[in-house]
Amino acid sequence: MTLKDAVEGNEYIIQHVEADDEELESFLLSLGCYSGEAVTVVSRLRGGCVVSIKDGRYNIDNQLAEAIHI
Repeated sequence: MTLKDAVEGNEYIIQHVEADDEELESFLLSLGCYSGEAVTVVSRLRGGCVVSIKDGRYNIDNQLAEAIHI
């Protein structure tokens, strides 16, 4: 299951990040998206979602959300 399929308000544990582009994967790692980290979908937007990772909230698009497996 990917973060795009996650239910709002539920906390999930990231299993792995799978991106075709190394730059995209390193960007996600800089946000704190790595295996074992907790992530929560705060709200859904038309083109993506707002997620809470550690102490930050980030707006990510659907392409990034599909790269994060939970």
